[in-house]
Amino acid sequence: MRFSRRSCAVALLLALAGAAGAAGAAGAATMTYKVLLLEPADDPRLERSVVERAYLGHATGPAFDGLDVAVKEAQFELDAAGVAVTLERQAVADAAAARDAASRAQKAGVSAIVADLPDDALLAAADATPLPVLDVGAAADRLREGDCRARVLHLLPSERMRADALAQTLVARRWSSVLLLAGPSALDAQRSAVAQAAIKRYGLKLLQVKPFKLSADPRERDLANPLLLTGTASTGSYDVVWVVDSDGEFARSLPYRTALPRPVVGDAGLVALAWAAQFERFGAPQVSRRFARAAGRAMTANDWAAWMAGKAIAAAAVAAPKGPATALAKALPALELDGSKGTPLTFRAWDGQLRQPMLLTDGQGVIALAPADGVLHPKNNLDTLGADAPEKLCKARP
Repeated sequence: MRFSRRSCAVALLLALAGAAGAAGAAGAATMTYKVLLLEPADDPRLERSVVERAYLGHATGPAFDGLDVAVKEAQFELDAAGVAVTLERQAVADAAAARDAASRAQKAGVSAIVADLPDDALLAAADATPLPVLDVGAAADRLREGDCRARVLHLLPSERMRADALAQTLVARRWSSVLLLAGPSALDAQRSAVAQAAIKRYGLKLLQVKPFKLSADPRERDLANPLLLTGTASTGSYDVVWVVDSDGEFARSLPYRTALPRPVVGDAGLVALAWAAQFERFGAPQVSRRFARAAGRAMTANDWAAWMAGKAIAAAAVAAPKGPATALAKALPALELDGSKGTPLTFRAWDGQLRQPMLLTDGQGVIALAPADGVLHPKNNLDTLGADAPEKLCKARP
């Protein structure tokens, strides 16, 4: 029987494909790291009325999207190392449910937990398991200080990091006199205190702190009037208005409505964030496009934090391809990661926070980066954002 050249070529290609398949099967992953995402049930941040307003700095979708994109992007490296990362997710209604889910995780073969949870639920989960916990949703400084946990790593910037970034930017622009407007909630009070500390730390002048309140009560109407709140009768002339509004509704209406023609910063106007989809340097546009293509929405700071958690887990898995599962916990804190922000990112030993530049954005583009030019540190300029080593309050870490 005679064979044509074409049939011989086809046979050769089939043989090569079979050999490649056999080699792939021989090199199949021998170690699997299971990752559990804990997220709030009926997350109030993702209510339709909130998401549609797209307040700067607020989550607009589940953390799973960023986590999943990162793991899929790392698939080539994972395959080459002979290791696999699988993702599971579980919604928890409160701190007790978070504790129960975390306590069962290790018995279920989980190697790491990613937590997109409120403060108390995050602490409950961390206390219930020996597994590493990667925080992608809680920015409170107390979680890095007095209420820190040794096995928790924070991917989302702390409130102090955001406040320091803004204060540095104001110093760089010589906007030295600040009028601070603060909302009525307990969270607003905490964040206002952080903002005031940053203003003092960088030598800015705080003229006055004024409360605002959105209310249907006619007697409280003046507390929501931007012209009255920013009038100069009691404060004198200011260079900038810093607004602290965790809900976002009042802040978004403040720019261009102040008594003096001045910039607004904080939770509207110019906002310090971990990520902005409009960032155009260091490969950031490609990251934002890949995420938008996969998730069907723009990448936010919360999405970036989840994406970084996925990158960290994948990198740790490649660094410890033979296991055991506890090897992941040892590899995570020592990682050096690329967050498409122009500099390697590492975890601080004293509080578990991921060092990172901050993006200053108005929602249309990225105006500046922090640390600002001229702000220096003896070891790492990124440590000018947030608590530095001499200020360590975390007793759970050596």
